[in-house]
Amino acid sequence: MAISSLSLSLASTTLSNGSFINFQINVPRPSAFSSHNIVTCSRDKTFNEERSCNRRPLLFGVGALALSLFPANSIFAEEMPKNYAAFVDSSDGYSYYYPSDWREFDFRGHDSAFKDRYLQLQNVRLSFLPTDKKDIHDLGPMEEVVLNLVRHIYSAPTQRATVFDMQEKTIDGKNYYTFEYVLTSPNFARAAFATIAIGNGRYYTLIVGANERRWRRVRNKLKVVADSFKVLDI
Repeated sequence: MAISSLSLSLASTTLSNGSFINFQINVPRPSAFSSHNIVTCSRDKTFNEERSCNRRPLLFGVGALALSLFPANSIFAEEMPKNYAAFVDSSDGYSYYYPSDWREFDFRGHDSAFKDRYLQLQNVRLSFLPTDKKDIHDLGPMEEVVLNLVRHIYSAPTQRATVFDMQEKTIDGKNYYTFEYVLTSPNFARAAFATIAIGNGRYYTLIVGANERRWRRVRNKLKVVADSFKVLDI
């Protein structure tokens, strides 16, 4: 399993207001089937203002997930973390983990979604759009792609958008961009991770987030979800 890493620093910046769409340390998953290349890009602390961008380690086990249509080791090379369940869509070509006590719900414009039973703003949702691009790199450099998404796509005109971290990784030849951001409105703020990837002629976007006031308590838990997202060949 070949692993390489590179740290990049970006100048401190606060994003301007925009309009709205819709893997930490990245811990390489120990697998005989996957090769990982990880590039991390972190904002400095002046950009983070009062928040800390220290990476938090994630714990993964090694094992197999029994699925009827795919061999376990072709989807997840490690055992599911405790208290998580797996969602696998073999028709649309993707999979991810979500907290096992969350329940499925309909989120307009999304292919799948799960939310906390009591805190509905604590949720994960997955959407995709058709594309003629073959790889996430075809969209451009990670910094440009992420800043454009957060500023012009994810944030509403009344929100202030801040990006805290950007990361790139490669699993089984597929490239992923993951980033952490906060959208702040006059009376409300929401923090989230987003992971984007391209495969099967589709541009996939997974977003998992929560109320900003709870972010420190649930950040590591939700990062497991963001890091588990994989595009499957169909």
